[in-house]
Amino acid sequence: MLYGPVGAGKSSFINSVESALRGEITDRAKTDAIGGKSYTTKYKAYKIKKGDTGTHYPFVFNDVMGLEKDEGVCVEDIKLAIKGHVKNGYNFNPRSSLSEDNQHYNRDPSLNDRVHVLVCVIPGSIAGLQDDSVRKLREVRLAARDMGIPEFAILTRIDETCPEVNKDIRNVYKSKYLKKKIEEVSGRMGFPQNCIFPVKNYHSEINIHDDTDTLILSALTGMIESGEDFVNDL
Repeated sequence: MLYGPVGAGKSSFINSVESALRGEITDRAKTDAIGGKSYTTKYKAYKIKKGDTGTHYPFVFNDVMGLEKDEGVCVEDIKLAIKGHVKNGYNFNPRSSLSEDNQHYNRDPSLNDRVHVLVCVIPGSIAGLQDDSVRKLREVRLAARDMGIPEFAILTRIDETCPEVNKDIRNVYKSKYLKKKIEEVSGRMGFPQNCIFPVKNYHSEINIHDDTDTLILSALTGMIESGEDFVNDL
């Protein structure tokens, strides 16, 4: 499941993974170029097809409404979703969390309903990490810790925040600026630095690029491997 500040690139990352795997730009998870408010309003699961085989890759992305200062998704709804209590299609209410009498409340979640990997998506500029947002994000992290769920962070828009990377994305691990941002995220949020993946989402391109795909698929591989370990341990 992906969570994070509004406009961080959660839905765009889902599209970017699908683009990398399918070999063409896709935009199934709808995004908004204006920003300011979360464009995602419902809890939605995304499966990715394997070409024309009629089958899907063995993982599912769950997308949630973004965190905002006064609006956005309720932290309690994120916790309920992690536990598998939120059904696909639930329309988030910024002012109140999902109640047990709601038709989208899953009273008896199975292992498949639960979240196996929690991913915090943060823009490379660290925008949206005001004290209130950090407190909410940290609260979600601690809830996942108590459930033993593996966690990662994705640092998006690295090309927009670092001129070296904008010039050549292969400079991503040479950039002192990005290294500093990764250290900042680690210091403020508590993620180990090797669990923070810098990525460039597809947003204006009409074709995929190998170097962009490499970063996207590296992050995906780490998530899948940790998710498999979590399920096997259970």
